[in-house]
Amino acid sequence: MAAISREEVAHLAHLARLAVTEDELDTFAGQLDQIVSSVARIGEVAADDIPPTSHAVPLTNVMRADEPRPGLSREAALAGAPAVENDRFRVPQILSEET
Repeated sequence: MAAISREEVAHLAHLARLAVTEDELDTFAGQLDQIVSSVARIGEVAADDIPPTSHAVPLTNVMRADEPRPGLSREAALAGAPAVENDRFRVPQILSEET
């Protein structure tokens, strides 16, 4: 017996405001039923002695510690700018003031 009926798929599509055809209802019902069956099968295999995991391969954090370090000074940052005004980068106007 199918776990997901085409009427349930039509209801979900209506809630999600998705337009689906009659053919798609049958297709999606079959696909969702297969997904539900697969998840149920995994639940049957999972035992209490198997710890939950998010990945099959052990992963370690490869990022460095977030420690403050000295950065570029304002003068050094502005030294390469083509134009500077009031200790800031001066950029050309890209929008006209007329609307």
